[in-house]
Amino acid sequence: MASELTRLSACEAVERLRAGEVSPLEMIDAALARIDAVDGQVNALPTLCADRARDHARRIMANGPPGDGAEPWLGGLPIAVKDLVDVAGVRSTKGSPIYADHVPERSDVLVETLEARGAIVIAKSNTPEFGAGANTFNEVFGKTRNPWNRTKSPGGSSGGSAVALATGQVWLATGSDFGGSLRNPASFCSVVGLRSSPGRVARGPRTHPFGGFSIEGPMARNVADLALMFDAQIGHHPVDPISIPAPAAPFSAALEAPVMPQRVAFSRDLGVVPVATEVGDICAAAAKRFEDLGADVVEACPDLHDAVDIFRVLRAAQFVANYAPLLENHRDKLKPEMVWNIEEGLKLTADEISRAERARAVLYGRVAAFFGDYDLLLCPATIVPPFDIECRYVTEVEGHTFETYVDWMAICFAITLTACPAISVPCGFTGDGLPVGLQMVGRPRGEAALLGAAYLFEQTAGIAHMTPIDPV
Repeated sequence: MASELTRLSACEAVERLRAGEVSPLEMIDAALARIDAVDGQVNALPTLCADRARDHARRIMANGPPGDGAEPWLGGLPIAVKDLVDVAGVRSTKGSPIYADHVPERSDVLVETLEARGAIVIAKSNTPEFGAGANTFNEVFGKTRNPWNRTKSPGGSSGGSAVALATGQVWLATGSDFGGSLRNPASFCSVVGLRSSPGRVARGPRTHPFGGFSIEGPMARNVADLALMFDAQIGHHPVDPISIPAPAAPFSAALEAPVMPQRVAFSRDLGVVPVATEVGDICAAAAKRFEDLGADVVEACPDLHDAVDIFRVLRAAQFVANYAPLLENHRDKLKPEMVWNIEEGLKLTADEISRAERARAVLYGRVAAFFGDYDLLLCPATIVPPFDIECRYVTEVEGHTFETYVDWMAICFAITLTACPAISVPCGFTGDGLPVGLQMVGRPRGEAALLGAAYLFEQTAGIAHMTPIDPV
């Protein structure tokens, strides 16, 4: 019974929960059995909260859906929450020795929203320290391993969530994305991750609540499950000053009659970063699937030539806003990449920051004009397949050496600068059997059309059914 339940899609599981065919307690038991069976091999969910989950399940079973039933309702489905986000009464470390023993009294509003809509937090998923870096390891819990090959990285920083999904430990999970932290691990683990428009998912309280670079978002095994999760996350909350109300129609409705994009652009590298040849070839072949669906696919991309320089400056400035007090008080407990990024921010002048902000505004204008001609932009979600887990980050690709620990993620963070929604969807495997994800970028605030296009692609790709897997 437990094995059958863990193989259900999230949509199927929620349907059974709503119908009373299975109870939240049974789903919790199934998840815990699967975690016990596989997580020792991959280290995706280092912190469990089974008693808290069961207490919540009993409340759901006693009270049912709140209000008039108009809100999205997950029916008591267990989920994992990334360890950057506080869950009341549960050890919440942010992957840092500084917070190794931190147990918050209140949950982040992201968690409060999900729990009010029938999600049950069963575990915290592993993350690099403060989410910095696209390889999931930290000094508190150690390395998370890629289930497709445990000698490889699962990506990051939402690597624990991606691995938990790929191995069937949970049906849905939260992630966050600054420079690719939803999209990169989704690609590396053959699951789906959505970086939505800033403000879609309320979060907080936060140190830097007006910043739009880092967003919270959903992860799932397929696009329909992801849309289900997204609908349960979105909406305005007064704690988050940039949050916006949910649209009148749920995003999952976009999958019922998805609109086929007519003009699709594909780029191997967005003109900003080299891409491993095999990854580029797999993504190019995937892009051609839209031709089979009737779209006009051409090689094109917006002008993003200055994205790397802009992002370096604005990322460093945001690191100062978020973490400068930690550098001052806990320097010896921060990993080297954190120290470097904060110190880079402290060196910045007002002129450098203002120039980067103006350049970003011009860049956005070019992107907005581009989407006047195209419905969808496609490119790789990562520039390499999953790499050796002992490497902290990618240092070289196709003969090009990267200057910093973040530069190899330019194919994602260039899109972050645009504030456009972007999703990573599984699109193939390398000759060594390692996953590759296709990054799809939609028009500003265009999540509905983007999810519809991703759903259409997923039906032709025929990969979504391949998870969950046992670690290899």
